[in-house]
Amino acid sequence: MGEVTDYYATLPPDVFELFDGIRIRALELVPDAVEGRSYGMAALLYRGKGLIAVVQAKNHLANYPFSGKVVGAVADRLDGFVLSTGAIRFSLEKPIPPDVLDDVINLRVAEIER
Repeated sequence: MGEVTDYYATLPPDVFELFDGIRIRALELVPDAVEGRSYGMAALLYRGKGLIAVVQAKNHLANYPFSGKVVGAVADRLDGFVLSTGAIRFSLEKPIPPDVLDDVINLRVAEIER
């Protein structure tokens, strides 16, 4: 196992299921991504840089694409979500829409490849 799957194994089953779906989708879009750590978080890495991390905090779940530009690029499609410079907060009841998640991943790949 790797950093991400080890971390996910510590989570409640419903959070594990949601996060693992995100991991699987990211690997479908970016088969060369590998598990590792970025900014202290278990993350998928692409070309040695943070691609995406998904973490459970005390009061929310968060997606970190390691880029404020990526968050800004999808912000108008995340009405009702709490956003910060580098994170998208969500919940089990209101996960990130699949098309937005795909765009987050693809935008981050494009940013890394530049």
